[in-house]
Amino acid sequence: MAKLFQLNLKKNKLKFSVTVTLKKDVLDPQGKVVENTLKSMGMGNLKSIRQGKFFEIEVDENDQKKAEEKVKVMCEKLLVNLIIEDFKITKLI
Repeated sequence: MAKLFQLNLKKNKLKFSVTVTLKKDVLDPQGKVVENTLKSMGMGNLKSIRQGKFFEIEVDENDQKKAEEKVKVMCEKLLVNLIIEDFKITKLI
């Protein structure tokens, strides 16, 4: 019975990854520091690098569309500064 309960709990959970990046027009000073450091370490073939944020979010929901909408709201309300950042939501297996 306990195993069945655990299986049901897993069925109601959906996992998503959210990748947040600065919009292309926005300067990325942290990314520039990383880029310059890597180049000074001998990685001269590096063209560019930009820094971002990554979130892994698990939602207690069995409807994928509803769960994805909840994650989108989380991004818009707190996780992403919509003025300077873009985000991409991906469902994890």
